[in-house]
Amino acid sequence: MKYEDAYQELQQIVQALQNGQIGVDELSDKIKRAAELIDFCKKQLRNTENDLNQLFEEA
Repeated sequence: MKYEDAYQELQQIVQALQNGQIGVDELSDKIKRAAELIDFCKKQLRNTENDLNQLFEEA
C-alpha cells in the first residue's frame, strides 16, 4: 500500500462518517480500518522523516 492510497481511503471513511453514510452495523469495522490507516500513514511519514534526516546528516 502507498501512503497516497491509505490517505485517500482514510479521507473517504471520514467523509462517509461526517455525512452519516455509515450505519451502526459497519461503524466498528470502519473505525478499526481508519485506525489502521492512521497508523500506517504515521509510520510512512516517520520513515520519510528519518530518511531525510539521514540525508541531511550525511551532507
